[in-house]
Formats: sequence, C-alpha cells, structure tokens
Amino acid sequence: MHTIVMSAPHWGPAAGFWPIFPLTWGLLWVAAIALAVTGFRKGWWGPRRSAAATPGAPTEPTATAERILAERYARGEMTDDEYFEKMSVLRGGAA
Repeated sequence: MHTIVMSAPHWGPAAGFWPIFPLTWGLLWVAAIALAVTGFRKGWWGPRRSAAATPGAPTEPTATAERILAERYARGEMTDDEYFEKMSVLRGGAA
C-alpha cells in the first residue's frame, strides 16, 4: 500500500491529509465574507451614517420631548404661554 501512495503524482507520504487544507481555506473565506457582511450591516466600517440621517434617532436628549411638545402645540392642546414655558424648562432656562 505504501508503494501505491508513494507512486501517486505529487502526493507524498501525507496523502491522507489532503482534504483538510481545502476545507480550511474554504472555512476561512466563509468567515471573512461573514465578517464583512456583519461589519457593513452594523456600521463597523464603510460609509458612515450620521445620526440625523437615521430615522427615529434623536440628536440630543430632549429632542423627543421637544418634538412631542411641538406636536401637542400644533394640535391646539396647549396655549402659547404653556408651550414656551415648557420649552424653556426643557432647554434649561428658568420658567
């Protein structure tokens, strides 16, 4: 049997390990592609998206509260004085 293995072209004595190397390279490429896809989806690299371009992401801590106040004011649920008073409290001014 050893003679058959040794007479095969370019195999040498370690002929039983030949499937391991292509499988290893294949798994390496699968892992690299999976990492690239995950990186682009999560924003680790690639084009950077600004916070303003992301829908639903407030740029400052009080942005959501200010938006809610503006909606209530637009619907007529509060007067001018109430609106401006609450906005000044949100922005850190004295009421």
